Amino acid sequence: MSKTTSPEESIAVRKRLKWAPALWGILILAVAQGFTFYVAFQERDFVEANQITPPEVSLGIPLAYFFGAVALLGVILFFVPLSKLKIAFRIMFALLFSWGVFIVLGLSLPVLPASLISIATSLIWLFKPRLWLHNSLMLFALVSIGSVFGFLLSPWVAMSFMLVVSIYDILSVRFGYMLWLVKKLSEFETLPAFVIPRKIPDWNLNLREVGFKKLLEDREVEREFSILGGGDIGFPLLLTVSVFFAYEFASSLILAASSLLGLVAVYWIQAVFLKGKPMAALPPITFACLVGFLIVCFV
Repeated sequence: MSKTTSPEESIAVRKRLKWAPALWGILILAVAQGFTFYVAFQERDFVEANQITPPEVSLGIPLAYFFGAVALLGVILFFVPLSKLKIAFRIMFALLFSWGVFIVLGLSLPVLPASLISIATSLIWLFKPRLWLHNSLMLFALVSIGSVFGFLLSPWVAMSFMLVVSIYDILSVRFGYMLWLVKKLSEFETLPAFVIPRKIPDWNLNLREVGFKKLLEDREVEREFSILGGGDIGFPLLLTVSVFFAYEFASSLILAASSLLGLVAVYWIQAVFLKGKPMAALPPITFACLVGFLIVCFV
C-alpha cells in the first residue's frame, strides 16, 4: 500500500529541494578551500626548500591572458563548426582535469603514483563522465589553478584582477555573451562549471547520455539543476592563496570566510530579489572578498 503525502509534507520537500543547490554550492566552495589550504602548505614547504622567489607580475599580464582567451574562445566557437571541435574540447578538458589532480597529489605523493592516478581519473571522465566525477575533477582543477597562480600574483594584483573580471562578468551576463558561451560549450559535453542537482540520485547521471545541452535547454529539467561557474570558485581560491603567501595563514582564513559569505549572498539575492533567475555571481563574491582583503591590510 502506497503512502500518501500531505500538502504540508509536499511543501516541505519542495523547500528542501529549492535550497539544495545553494547548500551544495556552499559545500563545494568550503571543500575547495580546504584542499587549497592543504596544497598551499605543501607548496610553501616546496618553495622554501628550493628557495623559489615568485616573479613580479603586473595586472596587465593576467588581464591580457584572460581577455585574450575569452576573445579567442568566442571567435573559435563562432566560426568553427561544432562537429570539428567536440573531440578537441573533450581532450582539452581531460588534460586540464589530469593536470589538476596531479598538482593536488604531486606535492605529497611520488611522481609516478600521482601521474597514474591523474591519468586514470581523466580517462574515466573521458569515457564515463558521471556528474559527481565531473564536479570532483573540476574542483581539483580549480584548486590547482588557484594554488599555482595565487603564488605568482601579489594580493593587490589578484584583488584588482577579480574586480576587473567582475565587471566583465556583469556585462557578459547583461548582454548575453556568457549564456551564448555556455550554450556553445554544452554542445561538447564539456562545461567549465559545476552542475548541481536538486536530487541526490542525479549526482550519478552519465553526462554522455543526458548531456549538458539537455540540462540547459529542457525547461522541465532545468529546474532540477543549477550551474555554478568555475570562476566563481577559482578566483576566490586564487586570492586566498595569494594572501596566504604574502601575509599569513590567519589572514588567508579571513579571505576564505569572506568568499563563503559572498557566495551565500549570491544565493540569497537570487532567491529573494531575482526569484531564481540567473545572475552574475562573481560581483557579490568579489565585494565580500574586497571587504575581507581590506580588513587584512588595514585592521
